[in-house]
Amino acid sequence: MNSPSTSLLGTILLLSLAGSPRTQGKDPELPKGEAVRGITISTHGMGREWADARVMLPTFEKIKSTGAEWVAFHPYASIRRDGSVSWTRRRGRRRQAQPAVEAPVGEPKVPPYWDEPVRLAHKAGLKVLIKPHLAYWGSGFSWRGEIAFGDKASWDRFFEQYSHWILTMAEACKDADGFIVGTELDKTIGYEKRWRELIAGVRKRTKAPLSYAANWTDFQRVGFWDALDVIGIQAYFPLSEEKDPSTEALEAAWTRRMRILRNYARKHNRNVLFTELGYNRSFDAARMPWDHHSDGPEATPLQKRCLSTALAAIEKEESVVGSFLWKWFPEPRPNGRNFQLATKDIRALISEHWKQPVPTPKKR
Repeated sequence: MNSPSTSLLGTILLLSLAGSPRTQGKDPELPKGEAVRGITISTHGMGREWADARVMLPTFEKIKSTGAEWVAFHPYASIRRDGSVSWTRRRGRRRQAQPAVEAPVGEPKVPPYWDEPVRLAHKAGLKVLIKPHLAYWGSGFSWRGEIAFGDKASWDRFFEQYSHWILTMAEACKDADGFIVGTELDKTIGYEKRWRELIAGVRKRTKAPLSYAANWTDFQRVGFWDALDVIGIQAYFPLSEEKDPSTEALEAAWTRRMRILRNYARKHNRNVLFTELGYNRSFDAARMPWDHHSDGPEATPLQKRCLSTALAAIEKEESVVGSFLWKWFPEPRPNGRNFQLATKDIRALISEHWKQPVPTPKKR
């Protein structure tokens, strides 16, 4: 999760649509009683831990204790100014950068941390969302929402290599329960024809329901929701300019936000999934939820208030099917440096909301 420094940028996917129509132009249906309660598992080592059963199985058990039924993984590829996209795979102890055009789509050479986490999570009784991220650091781009190119050759290179990466991953992770075709690529979404071609290609490789994870500032600019199963939003909505807003102020902010989302969902005949939702231990948590800055334990009460209010708002809103909370690091070092979900206080808070009866999303 990243966002520009100015006030810009939750988590969800109707990816539990076991029997949903998957052809463009047909309306997806939510099975009765289904909702998405998910947690994003990050990594200390570029994804290597995701393929390690010794690490992941105890992590899954901790996550399930919160009431979560879904986990999300976010494999990375690197991006360059010339539009090149490449991923990293491991051979033994060595890591080698592999160009995204290296292997034919039909015979992908993939890192084990793409497909193995799907098998391990299913073994643990959890559903899986695959949510690819472009790693922009070192590229000259300040974040994913700034990725754009100055000439046609670079744009062509980007869509060719990005599409190959996504199609290869969709093939490798075809048993996943949900798949995101792109995350926060705000300046690329105007290339609607390219995105529709990519989505059609992904559908040939997996039966999983699909979404795109739009930045909270830009989801209304996406022109291809009809080709997807659910409206995906990175839900870092600013809630208040106050340093220490009351619960009532946060609830009012979510009421206003949900009204906008409800109308948008009805307009597009799609429900909404918060593909990311999170709050740091920061006194800016309500003002800039996307920010990595942490103020330490003193800010925990505000973090908890923001998260609790958001989860309650989701439970009440029939057009929002759920969320993927950001983020949880694997055992034995589960806390990471920011957006800590694995702390005792936050685990207990999530459990208070998610161990309640699952609401029934309304069919659209």
